[in-house]
Amino acid sequence: MKKIIISIVLVNLLAACASNKPAETTAAPAAAPAASATAAAPATQTAVDPLNDPASILAGRSVYYPFDVDAVQEADKPLVQAHGKYLAEHADRKVRLEGNCDERGSNEYNLGLGQRRADGVKKMLELSGAKAGQLSSVSYGEEKPKASGHDEASWKQNRRTDLNYAK
Repeated sequence: MKKIIISIVLVNLLAACASNKPAETTAAPAAAPAASATAAAPATQTAVDPLNDPASILAGRSVYYPFDVDAVQEADKPLVQAHGKYLAEHADRKVRLEGNCDERGSNEYNLGLGQRRADGVKKMLELSGAKAGQLSSVSYGEEKPKASGHDEASWKQNRRTDLNYAK
């Protein structure tokens, strides 16, 4: 009888051990889909310098003149004023104004006319907010033509002041 009782106790102990279910593990909450994580991140846009934007008025870098004239024409004033405003907002930028002429006239006359053209643009830039320290002017006279022809179409392109920003 003792053997039967011991056997029953052992069977119950084994049964009790076998009935222990492993603890259920709770699954960790699923991670958010990657798409929503990237959608929540703010889109970063790099600021484009308007000088490098071909659609900006600042893409224009030349002011043109009629024959034997050194005053900035009405059509070019918005361009010069936009550059003046840009220079006022960007004190670290510098520009060199290069006056040019067509091939007609003596070298001395063309150097003087080119300088008056560059200085006229310089004065208008200052009136638009640029500082004098940001500006320099030089005359190339007829030495740096944009067009090499000897007709009015070529001369028209050569009568100009170029705005060259320092890099």
